[in-house]
Amino acid sequence: MSIFEERESASETRFVLDAQLEFKSEARRNKMLGTWAAGLMGLSGDAVDKYALEVILADMEEAGDDDVFRKLRKDLDAANIDMSDKAIRDKMAECLDAARKHFYAEKPPS
Repeated sequence: MSIFEERESASETRFVLDAQLEFKSEARRNKMLGTWAAGLMGLSGDAVDKYALEVILADMEEAGDDDVFRKLRKDLDAANIDMSDKAIRDKMAECLDAARKHFYAEKPPS
């Protein structure tokens, strides 16, 4: 294998690993968001886990974060929780940052 083929193979492998880490980070973020929102809505016990799973599944509707935002916005509104769009998006960013730190800290050195 030539040096160029080795570099191409390494780049492809890194791309796949980075995509997996990002997928895991987004899923962890969604679980964190679901747990947070469930607490705001007064859910407890198994209802918290069930709601967190609903938020995770909501992220599979379309590419990007808008599907998760819409789910949170709709559910918080239905529970009469007064929260701005910016506050929800800030919490989404905060949770994604924490999730990335968790998974990227485990990433083996390249």
